[in-house]
Amino acid sequence: MVTATIKKFVSRLILSRKRVTQRFQASQHGIDRRNVSRHAIKVCEVLDQHGFKAYIVGGAVRDLIVGLVPKDFDVATNATPEQIRPLFRRARIIGRRFKLVHIVFGQEIIETSTFRAPADQGEDTDEHGRIISDNLYGTHEQDAARRDFTLNALYYDPLKEEVIDFHHGVNDLKKRTVRMIGDPALRYREDPVRMLRAVRFASKLDGTIAPATLAPIRELAPLLAHVPSSRLFDEVLKLLTCGRAMQCLQQTRELGMLRYLLPQIESVLEQPDGAAFIDMALNRTDARIHAGKSTSPSYLFASLLWKLVSQRWQSLVSAGEPRQQALMQAIDDILEDRKQPLTIQRRFQADMRDIWAMQPRFERVTPRAIWRMIEQPRFRAAVDFLQMRAQAHEVDSVQAQWWMDLANADYDSRAILIENYQPPAGSREGATKRRRRRPRTRPAPQQT
Repeated sequence: MVTATIKKFVSRLILSRKRVTQRFQASQHGIDRRNVSRHAIKVCEVLDQHGFKAYIVGGAVRDLIVGLVPKDFDVATNATPEQIRPLFRRARIIGRRFKLVHIVFGQEIIETSTFRAPADQGEDTDEHGRIISDNLYGTHEQDAARRDFTLNALYYDPLKEEVIDFHHGVNDLKKRTVRMIGDPALRYREDPVRMLRAVRFASKLDGTIAPATLAPIRELAPLLAHVPSSRLFDEVLKLLTCGRAMQCLQQTRELGMLRYLLPQIESVLEQPDGAAFIDMALNRTDARIHAGKSTSPSYLFASLLWKLVSQRWQSLVSAGEPRQQALMQAIDDILEDRKQPLTIQRRFQADMRDIWAMQPRFERVTPRAIWRMIEQPRFRAAVDFLQMRAQAHEVDSVQAQWWMDLANADYDSRAILIENYQPPAGSREGATKRRRRRPRTRPAPQQT
């Protein structure tokens, strides 16, 4: 406890000596105000009109400066949650560890936080040093010191079009360097998820993690085991949808973090065909991200875990289980593995099951079964998955393309495709020809 207190004091002393507040005007930071959410600007305007200071903060400012499109916009202010809420028609206070205000504008939510005091003034922590309750409010400068990385401690005033930088974040951003504010080991203990964020930011910016920021990660990676599973899931999903998914996955593995996230994936990555399949799946996800298209968490995790399901499936079939029954058992075995620290939400698990369960059905169908499959909610996702399996040479590419053509066709075109459907020679469809029923005959009347 004494050692931790000394570290915090030294960290703050070093920061106080190096800290020089910099202000960058529009001609210097290059942010185009037209790319800023009008709702975030509105929140800042309303708070300013009521005598408060408010700034767009964090990842949105970082992305705007480097020319990326922010996914969301956050606001930081000196107004407390109780002062913020009455100023907006649709606003609610949320959070236990940190009280925040969600201000709702249609489909967009502007998350608004109050400036926070230094992290060594009475916050509640667990036995590993992770902060579990912290609602101490402070000044603008103190709030900047509470941010994790220098490139996230940037504040944009949309009214003056000015960027305020307390920790040389703009300079680090130009160098594409992820650098921790304060003592890295201490900051990771406060919130182990920061180790994952360091990897994500460096990958997203195609940059590097500063040596001092990188050094403690391997030793402190076990702290991820104490992070709530739901929060881990959210952070892993961000890693996999940052546009550099495979790079993130490989780096978390090299730094010893993957075993506390998806330990089963490590064994898949050790297999040439398994690593190739995951690489292909994540490259397809990256392509969608770069094209501005949406991604499905269920499809993404179905891709990551498919090799495990497939291996278990083939093992059960070899043991004599019927194919469809063996597949369902394999799915249960993988999704219900208690050794897996990352809990995938039930709604995503249900979609994953549908995508996987449809795969053998593509191999053995009748016209009536094809129409039934088209009606399934996850039909298109399952066809996309079949295409990926064809690319990995698991299934026939011609058949996979036929199913894709069917998925893209309108009703009349689908009817023609199904009517002219010809299963490939030697496939399982040959065994699905409908048997002609014998006509029913009425029993002869009994003679009396």
